[in-house]
Amino acid sequence: MKIEVRQLTKRYKNQFALNDVTFTLEGPKIYGLLGRNGAGKTTFMDILAGNIFQTSGDIFINGEKPFDNRNVQANVCLIKEGDNFKKEWKVKEVVRLYGFFYPNFDQQLAAFSLKTYNLNPNAKVKTLSKGMESALGITVGLASKAPITIFDEPYIGLDAAARKQFYDVMLQEYENEKRMIIFSTHLIDEVSLMFEEVLILQQGKLALQKSADVLREKTISVTGPTEKVQKFVSDKQVISKKEFMGMMTAYIFGNRQEAEGQGLEAQSIPTQDLMIQLTEKEREDSHEAII
Repeated sequence: MKIEVRQLTKRYKNQFALNDVTFTLEGPKIYGLLGRNGAGKTTFMDILAGNIFQTSGDIFINGEKPFDNRNVQANVCLIKEGDNFKKEWKVKEVVRLYGFFYPNFDQQLAAFSLKTYNLNPNAKVKTLSKGMESALGITVGLASKAPITIFDEPYIGLDAAARKQFYDVMLQEYENEKRMIIFSTHLIDEVSLMFEEVLILQQGKLALQKSADVLREKTISVTGPTEKVQKFVSDKQVISKKEFMGMMTAYIFGNRQEAEGQGLEAQSIPTQDLMIQLTEKEREDSHEAII
């Protein structure tokens, strides 16, 4: 599957949820879609799933537009953090209806997941706890076998053990039958090792799109005397800098061994810390999109 996003903009009155965003995704691959609250992640996912229409720009899935397009929408399953299903539906009705909509829906996987999470097939959605409703969303998302499966904070209310179980099953299903998975989360440290590519949105714009391997290998923090750090990073791509009492820490794309060879302290940057540094609003050093 291929997703092409071209100058995509979504505006609500005078507020931009997305502002002239352009990028391409190609699967099968697991993408991490990251950003702070209000960055535009959910708006993008709703447009991708054909739930809402953009203000301007284009989005294509294998060359077709998703909005009001049944053929395309049958290839995209979006599971949000809540309100995925009508409250009066029973659990077994949710599974049956989604099975009709998605041609590759795996009823055996759905049954296994319902049993794993102790979901009563006869229970109505409105009677489920937040965690149980999340478990139902996870069940449907995984069992859909949709070529593009999107999880937007899908685990609200689940404890750490249940979340790990979800991650393990998702990875196993991905290995068994490849698809494009787009995963949006604030629990970045829990799942970052699953990502093959990372996108970070900031205030409706694309701040970064990089291979996860590149991020793990090439993003580092460098600390030392301000003058020495300034000299070292002068020819590097700088994400952000912080200075305090004659010392500086710079977050950069660079080589750890090179920095250590210059007598500087260098450490790899976890994906969550990178996202925080890249999207920090109140800092003196501005940055350009790193794409």
